[in-house]
Amino acid sequence: MQIYEKYWKLTLAYTNFHDTKFLKALEICIQFIDSIKESNPNYENNIISSTTISEKRKLCKKFKYYYDLQKKIQNAIELQSDDTGHELDEESARKAINQMVKLGFIKPFLTSYHDLSKEYLKAKTNKKRDTLLSKIVYTSSSFQSSVTSPSDIRQMNFLIKTLVEHPEGKLNKSEISALMLVDLDNYPNDHLSKAELDAYLQQGIQSGFIERKYNQIGHLWNLLAKLDDLKRVNNDLYFAEDAERIFGRLDGSTARKRDPYLHRLYKNQLQEECEEYYGGVKCMLEKLSYPVLVASHIKPFIQSNDNEAYDPNNGLLLSRTLDSLFDLKYISFDDNGNMLKSKRLSDDVWQYWQHIKLDAVLLNDERKRYLAEHRVLMQQADERR
Repeated sequence: MQIYEKYWKLTLAYTNFHDTKFLKALEICIQFIDSIKESNPNYENNIISSTTISEKRKLCKKFKYYYDLQKKIQNAIELQSDDTGHELDEESARKAINQMVKLGFIKPFLTSYHDLSKEYLKAKTNKKRDTLLSKIVYTSSSFQSSVTSPSDIRQMNFLIKTLVEHPEGKLNKSEISALMLVDLDNYPNDHLSKAELDAYLQQGIQSGFIERKYNQIGHLWNLLAKLDDLKRVNNDLYFAEDAERIFGRLDGSTARKRDPYLHRLYKNQLQEECEEYYGGVKCMLEKLSYPVLVASHIKPFIQSNDNEAYDPNNGLLLSRTLDSLFDLKYISFDDNGNMLKSKRLSDDVWQYWQHIKLDAVLLNDERKRYLAEHRVLMQQADERR
């Protein structure tokens, strides 16, 4: 495997997407594109109908649109340097414009902009902007794109799919750095397997990429923190729902950190229990050998003391679907192992799962105690709905 020298380049002029400078730069770009549409209504169609990138670049250069936009960015008083009070230089102006292209707010060759870009400018709250940013970045961003170099490669989609398929349900910052080495022009799949990810990680460490490109990595890490339904906890990236199930509600304060070694031992003990009772590592409810099984806490990790957090009696080895239903308190179990239904669970889902139960061999006194607490939490969740 060779290092992809054209790694995912995400150099950003502005890292605060709520800041007045970012919003002003975006506003100037949108207004400029609108002015092109008025003065040269055939420009976008001419760009689209041009058969080669070279032809598109010549057409853009002919009208000097990129040059003129750079000048508008440079001359904007609101975008002057905070340090010197001087207007932006040409390189900084180009970086500001190309950031809008890379993130998906405007299109290459300045032909148009994302349908949500104007709505982003008008948003009255940062929360709404974060949601719009997430949609724009996921549907249209391409870190290889610039004003004069379009690309259809969607790095963010690849990253999200890799997170979806990761057996631990998370990506650490080093793994995300390793993803930046993947040549998506030639890579055949839509995500990396865990083994492939580990290989790229070792390559990134050995080549010095992760150490040398800390600034580029930081830009991507910062962007991920701004997107809806993703949550950074310490140096790990989760889907927000998964992070909440593991750590409880996160309010921006430092979350309780799970000890990786103790958690590994905790999961090993659950696997050994399955081996003893079922002859293999299987979901304790379905008795199926899924490739990915989750060590699901009965009493939530965030509410457990150090002994409870890693007590195998406070756990069940479950498939991802049942883990989600159980951790979010849509189902629970009585002392006989019968499944109990939350008021929040739809009837069709209940009809599918209701006959599955926990075997008596799993229901020791300690696990029953934890399940009693789980039933209380399910009742409280139902009362809050």
